[in-house]
Amino acid sequence: MEKLSQYLKDPFRILSGVLRRIAPWISNDELYLRILFFLKQRKVLHLKNPQTFSEKLQWLKLYDRKPEYTTMVDKYAVKEYVANIIGEEYIIPTIGVWDKPEDIDWDSLPDKFVLKTTHGGGSVGVVICKDKNSFNKEKAIRNLSQSLKQNIYTELREWPYKDVKKRIIAEPFLEDFSNNSQDLPDFKFFCFNGDPKYCQVIKDRNTKETIDFFDINWQHQEFIGLNPVKGDQYHNAKVTPSIPKHFQEMQVIASKLSKNIPFSRIDLYEINGKVYFGEITLFPASGMGVFKPEEWNKRLGDMLDLSLCQIS
Repeated sequence: MEKLSQYLKDPFRILSGVLRRIAPWISNDELYLRILFFLKQRKVLHLKNPQTFSEKLQWLKLYDRKPEYTTMVDKYAVKEYVANIIGEEYIIPTIGVWDKPEDIDWDSLPDKFVLKTTHGGGSVGVVICKDKNSFNKEKAIRNLSQSLKQNIYTELREWPYKDVKKRIIAEPFLEDFSNNSQDLPDFKFFCFNGDPKYCQVIKDRNTKETIDFFDINWQHQEFIGLNPVKGDQYHNAKVTPSIPKHFQEMQVIASKLSKNIPFSRIDLYEINGKVYFGEITLFPASGMGVFKPEEWNKRLGDMLDLSLCQIS
């Protein structure tokens, strides 16, 4: 009832839900994005002369369509792609790959593991097991099945996902014994044509998530970025995150992986003194989130040079 009440107070959320349901019948990507952007941002989408970061991400969805982007967003295929650039030592091992939840070989999995759908984001697309004896297998199957039904291209028009093969991968559950947090901090580098400008640090994702931005000199920034419109629950950490021991190494990795891409977010982890690759994200929050203060949407937009794109 509480969720229903929230929807009734916000008709834009109702209309967004309706739009997603009819998305498969709207073939014009530009038209769809204009409608979705208005419902999410409460603003008109300017594509002839985009200015903000959010607008430019929508422009990139339509016009920057390199075939290798599909590999980059595939959580399984990207591992080989990244290993060829920075080395196998940065890749989290894959325990198994399956086409559907019913095929998972549960006996082959260790006591602690992570399951991910290769085409999906967080939420139901990621299942974490910290104790196999108490693990709810039925719930995991339901969540993964739900994730496999999602279509990021259809619902958000993120073109790279159009041809990603939907699968499930298993990875070991990695713990950082030097970190007091229950969740691994994410270090997400905002890169513009191979140039890392900011590092977004997300902590305590599954409890009371906090977001902090730092520049490449580890100077704390005033903004929080790309939250939902109703994202006032996101705040900086009470204790400012410390600079990773391998921060310079992370910058080098982010630069190599983001080379010749107008914008990309390179996600990395630092676990027990070692850097690991997480994922490559081309459209954080699908470009539909908001910045606080709002002026940072324009400031990051100024860093994204669309003239470097080869329009397809």
